[in-house]
Amino acid sequence: MSRSTVEPGSTVDGHSLTTVSGDRVAVPDPERLIHLQFRRFAGCPVCNLHLRSVVRRHREIEAAGVREVVVFHSPAEELAPHTAGLPFAVVADPARRLYAEYGVERSPRALLSPRAWGPIVRAVLSGAWNVVRGRERLPAGSPHGGRLGLPADFLIAPDGLVLAAKYGEHVYDQWSVDELLELAARRDARTTGRAADAER
Repeated sequence: MSRSTVEPGSTVDGHSLTTVSGDRVAVPDPERLIHLQFRRFAGCPVCNLHLRSVVRRHREIEAAGVREVVVFHSPAEELAPHTAGLPFAVVADPARRLYAEYGVERSPRALLSPRAWGPIVRAVLSGAWNVVRGRERLPAGSPHGGRLGLPADFLIAPDGLVLAAKYGEHVYDQWSVDELLELAARRDARTTGRAADAER
């Protein structure tokens, strides 16, 4: 399936999005960088595996001037039991309007790529253990929007400029927290450099 991609250097339209908790979140954010993540369906074990790393290091991410906004293609009522207590904004997009706007697609390679198999096994095993302990819930047997969604990441400046973008080639192909922090640091270094040049 062809897609219209959002590339670094392009500018995205502004949105005021409603989160699963009923709050509003602006994308772009007028004061901070936005890390806009496109995930899959409510309770997706592979998504949960990744998001646990984001939760563990959320203070570092905030300290770097980045606000997390995570989008799923499940309805809000399906997402709510899976996202309670997460320290960042979660947005339901069951009609996949944002997915279409950002060119985030579905493909069988999400699950069929050999590079995805290891993370899938880890995610299922750790997810099952967390379900047993009551820390996570099982996903729906037939999740809204299917199981073939691909992840995507965008780092967006306050003026809407896309600083970096990644379209995942399989279900676990996204920025790590370290990669996100490095991208944010590069932006700060460029901004500091321009400010220093202006003062000369």
